[in-house]
Amino acid sequence: MLKALLRLLAFLPLPLIHAIGVLFGYLYFIFLRRRLRRARRNLRWVRTAFSRKSYRRILHGSVRETGKGILETFAIWFRSEPSVLKLVRDCKGWQHVEAAQAQGKGIIFLTPHLGCYEITAIYYAARYAISVLYKPPRNAKLAALVEKGRQRSRITLAPTNMRGIRTLIKALKRGEAVGILPDQVPEKGEGEWADFFGRPAYTMNLVGKLAAMSDATVLLAFGERLPWGRGYVIHIEPLDPDGNLAGTPGPQDVNYGIERLVRQCPQQYLWSYGRFKRP
Repeated sequence: MLKALLRLLAFLPLPLIHAIGVLFGYLYFIFLRRRLRRARRNLRWVRTAFSRKSYRRILHGSVRETGKGILETFAIWFRSEPSVLKLVRDCKGWQHVEAAQAQGKGIIFLTPHLGCYEITAIYYAARYAISVLYKPPRNAKLAALVEKGRQRSRITLAPTNMRGIRTLIKALKRGEAVGILPDQVPEKGEGEWADFFGRPAYTMNLVGKLAAMSDATVLLAFGERLPWGRGYVIHIEPLDPDGNLAGTPGPQDVNYGIERLVRQCPQQYLWSYGRFKRP
């Protein structure tokens, strides 16, 4: 029954999906008050990064964008690859990908919980192979649904365990790309505390380790959700655009990069995620 409903959702036009998503977002936070409290708390904790006047605008925008994001994810999973790619209106920064490939380097894509983070890997995989690190859901049926939705022709799923890490290492050594959610809270012992908008957040050190052993190029990427369901614009930029980073990137460098992206579309960041939780 659930699969049938999700497949039906995939046939709807994106403007309608996002319109329903706005309503769904408000219902989602009404019934899951804990998530709403977390979003409010996270935004209060980073209030120095945004003006007091923008707090309510960002919070309400986040509620609406979260609803859009949940529904669009299922639609993207069940649409064909050509149908999904038609939703991408532009890609800004593709030259950074071409520069890395010209040097024969692998690429580490850091895609935070910002905008539509499902579409970036699909866009890249339409051209080249990419291995994506993901945390499998505990529910077996949901895990099967996630794997089926995310598995595309050139996408390899790598679970967050040693087997998955080995998959990423092998891909980078072949000069391929890997995708990581850099603001996902790692397990204890697999990260370090680093400032995120002025507040300590436990941040993975995996990015630096992978970059050190593979000499891969580290790029930031996110899919900006255009208003009124008009589609998406993919943004790609270097983690260190000014070239000031000496050596491999650490957790603090990663957080600074994420901050830079979030400031572009603060309403589209998943503020209800437990970014500041203890591992």
